[in-house]
Amino acid sequence: MQNTVDLTSSNDEPAQEPTSASPQPAPSASPEATIETVEFTEGQALSMETGRLAKQANGAVMVRQGDTMVLCTATLDDEPREGKHFFPLTVDYREKFAAAGKIPGGFIKREGRPTDKETLTARLVDRAIRPLFPDGFYNSTHVVCFVYSADDDHDADVLAGLGASAALLKAGAPYDGPFAEVRVGRVNGEVLVNPTFEQRERSDLDLVVAGKEDELTMVEGEMDEIREEEMVEALDTAHEAIKKLCRAQHDLVENAGGPGDYEYETFTTPDALVDQVRDVAWDRMKSHIQGPYEKDRFYEGVSHIKDEVADEMLGESDETDDGYTRDQIRDAVGEIESEVLRELILRDGERLDGRGPEDVRDIWTEAGYLPRVHGSAIFTRGETQVMSSVALGTGQDAQPVDEIFDEEDNNFFLHYRFPPFCVGEAGFLRGPKRREIGHGLLAQRALEPVVPSQSEFPYTMRLNAEVLESNGSSSMASVCSGSMAMMDGGVPIERPVAGVAMGLVTDGERTQILTDILGTEDHVGDMDFKITGTSEGITACQMDIKIAGLPRETMLQALEQARAAREHILGKMEQTIGTPREEMSAHAPRLTRVTIDADYIGDVIGPGGKVIKGMQKETNTEITVEEEGGVGNVTVAATNQRDAEAALEQIKQIVAEPEEGATYEGTVRKIVGFGAFVEIMPGKDGLLHISEIAHGYVEEVEDHLAVGDRIKVKLLEVRGDGKLRLSRIPFLEEDEQEG
Repeated sequence: MQNTVDLTSSNDEPAQEPTSASPQPAPSASPEATIETVEFTEGQALSMETGRLAKQANGAVMVRQGDTMVLCTATLDDEPREGKHFFPLTVDYREKFAAAGKIPGGFIKREGRPTDKETLTARLVDRAIRPLFPDGFYNSTHVVCFVYSADDDHDADVLAGLGASAALLKAGAPYDGPFAEVRVGRVNGEVLVNPTFEQRERSDLDLVVAGKEDELTMVEGEMDEIREEEMVEALDTAHEAIKKLCRAQHDLVENAGGPGDYEYETFTTPDALVDQVRDVAWDRMKSHIQGPYEKDRFYEGVSHIKDEVADEMLGESDETDDGYTRDQIRDAVGEIESEVLRELILRDGERLDGRGPEDVRDIWTEAGYLPRVHGSAIFTRGETQVMSSVALGTGQDAQPVDEIFDEEDNNFFLHYRFPPFCVGEAGFLRGPKRREIGHGLLAQRALEPVVPSQSEFPYTMRLNAEVLESNGSSSMASVCSGSMAMMDGGVPIERPVAGVAMGLVTDGERTQILTDILGTEDHVGDMDFKITGTSEGITACQMDIKIAGLPRETMLQALEQARAAREHILGKMEQTIGTPREEMSAHAPRLTRVTIDADYIGDVIGPGGKVIKGMQKETNTEITVEEEGGVGNVTVAATNQRDAEAALEQIKQIVAEPEEGATYEGTVRKIVGFGAFVEIMPGKDGLLHISEIAHGYVEEVEDHLAVGDRIKVKLLEVRGDGKLRLSRIPFLEEDEQEG
């Protein structure tokens, strides 16, 4: 159901008398706004509003679902940026703490650099937008999405994608839209669109899907080992909702007066020049492509052909008779390279490195390569190589999360690094870029379904995935090496996980699906589909489609081809390590978890952490205490069993109740004129009265005891106020009898 509401101001009402002697300012007139409401799932309404806010941007739309609201703006420069030969698109997404009625932590009390969630969301929107703009459009374009209100049910990330598309449409941007983004989940077999946070907790899949009315363009998410057919069914449901949202954007813009006027120019290689170059370069490029493949040799050869053709066409001049420059000729040869590659794949199934369409590159693996880390593995597939290592820690090492939609700390996280040397480049090492964060989160999602729960394996786990070589699908190699590193570290994962990148080339009549694509095949192809899973099903995916109307049957064929490749890769991994090692690394901490009554948590910690710090120092351990479900979970980390047992014994003494008549070995903590205070349990002191120190009369306590002495005492009485009365005399009598 779609409704359009025009909110207009009215000045026809009579003015009200002021309530005070001083004059009151007249209320400002609300500018006209257009609102489009869509009920794309039962009971869930989503609205888009334009015309009221941020009117100096080319386009601005406020998207609302429940009480979550995202303002999305689109601003485009009037002229292309000088010297740029790529589309300068920037997408920013920010979650304001004020949106949830929160104040940021830290000293500065303002939002800092983007969180990983914000970076990933911006990247998802960027990936949906970028392919829809025409080639040769070089005007700077900035899309900004600010979350201004956040409720407890609805995430803002997919609303940002919808709002970004509507803002671009209203701006009159030259893009092949609109598109929309939705999230799909599945609870008890029912596929849900834009599920609530509570529903997502119970869902066995979490997919963000972007698309237009006639096609899907982008998919990313995680699944709990589902089958290929189930994934396609979820995508079908997502597309139905996307169609409604795309039609609603058209209605919104039309009812708001239509799109803005935006004039632009594109800069592409002239078709006439491409035709000229084709006659000169086709056979040379084909011969080069069909020669022996090695990444550096291939790109050097392509560059040489570009120079050859340019030299022949230019002669001694800077331009041809038709006015074409060296750079234009080289660009035209690059287009011929793409044409030749695609034709060889479609006509003969012949790939750049000589493989067949379904072949996976050669694989070699090694586990346990790094001696001091807690687990490590190398995974090499062709010219792509990733070395992963795992570090195990305690709850104190968990990654704190402070976001408006999420405050649960992470006990498992993966960091992906792509240094310049992995592609043979000299560069600077900087912080992780958006691509690195995105690839790392994809690999993390792929592995999360098999990671044991905290109750089974109470460790905080960090995986480092270091790309050492790259020629296609380093994120999928990170999944494979990360899975093996965890098994090498003795992490009891349910099953190993592998990943593969699939490609596709089509001319509308002929279609070829490619397994384990190279970087060049990704560049010239029509689809990049990364998919991960176990022997039981899919765990994560990331798909970018560059063509319209990918048939459902083709999607299923790609998924089935990916499953066969995944099984092949899992078999190669199993030859090195197929199950988790029974013993953890000698350098990994040993964790022991015990449960105590929640009432004793304060006793274990002590005032200002005094008790727990003392135990950690005495036993050379690390102790963490957490409350969950009305009980206290105490985790002891130690490098050897003796230290762990010593800490556990002290904890047991703290939570134990002192028993009258029991014998304890205590420590003298304080001497006073009328006796001494003896600690018989951690945090529990009793009074050893001067009359109970020795036989006969005791004139000075210091004649018999000193602070720090370890003595045996008997608990004579536990008084009603909790105070303890001790005696040392029974053990002196025993000593005399023994003597």
